[in-house]
Amino acid sequence: MDKTIKLLVEKKDHNKRVDLILSKKINFITRTYIKKLIENSQLEINKKIVKTPATKIKTNDEISINIIEKKESKVLPKKIDLNIIFEDNDLIVINKPKGLVVHPGAGNFKNTLVNALMFKYKDNLSNLNGKIRPGIVHRIDKDTSGLLVVAKNNLSHSNLSKQFNNHSIKRNYQCLIWGVVRPLSGKIETLICRNPKNRQLMTVSEIRGKKAITNYKTLKVFNIKEIPKISLIQCQLETGRTHQIRVHLKYKGGSILGDQQYGKKNVKFKKINKDFHKILSNISGQVLHARTLKFSHPVKKKWMSFSAPLPDDFKKMLNFLSKLSS
Repeated sequence: MDKTIKLLVEKKDHNKRVDLILSKKINFITRTYIKKLIENSQLEINKKIVKTPATKIKTNDEISINIIEKKESKVLPKKIDLNIIFEDNDLIVINKPKGLVVHPGAGNFKNTLVNALMFKYKDNLSNLNGKIRPGIVHRIDKDTSGLLVVAKNNLSHSNLSKQFNNHSIKRNYQCLIWGVVRPLSGKIETLICRNPKNRQLMTVSEIRGKKAITNYKTLKVFNIKEIPKISLIQCQLETGRTHQIRVHLKYKGGSILGDQQYGKKNVKFKKINKDFHKILSNISGQVLHARTLKFSHPVKKKWMSFSAPLPDDFKKMLNFLSKLSS
């Protein structure tokens, strides 16, 4: 049901962004949705329509915003097997396989992690992210495998979200990339935004976008005859932007094996190891895996640490390269 919320700006909120203040005052919708409402002329300051989310407000300003209920497509439960690493009354840790989309969108409302969660847990999931994202605190790309934490209730969801926002959650990924990144270890810190030429892709920008930080470390460089140089990389995220690791590694000149969006489109070799080529051809999606996940339990306040084994195609390629280089 639509409703209008009215606020009087307090002295402590003087000269702050209106979208930021509204997101703190209105806790049942996201800041992203508040921005959309503002951009769609649903905000008035002192009885004048304001369409800029970054507008600064002043003490005693009268704010009025129309909260229009989202029209969300109905998501139905579906029996899909889940690899559950850990579960208690507050959260679930899942090892997501490649090929599984985390939540409905872009025409896919039947075969996602959310459909599987709704089948298994029904209404016993947090609802802070709306009807089409129950329990979802964060996500990883469709063709990336690895660990995700899901919230069973709003208290856990809120606490876990804060840990993501303040970067206290530790997430380590491993991947295989073409070539060698220089220096071998370091921090990539850039802005990431939508690619103006293809809105489905992200890109590094010097002037716009959201701050993104990836710490990386080269674990091994494979320099083998009749095989291009390949590196095993470990990445630890400080932020969680869309496609962040894939975009940052491409920016550094080392795209991930199997990445159909940011990787090499048609890898051509003058002379190639046939066994390597066969293993490479059988890889589906990018060779990128969310290997470890560490956080403070939202209720018990106990430090939790989880790890997930590499998926079969990643492990097969890694074992093959390690054998030839030994």
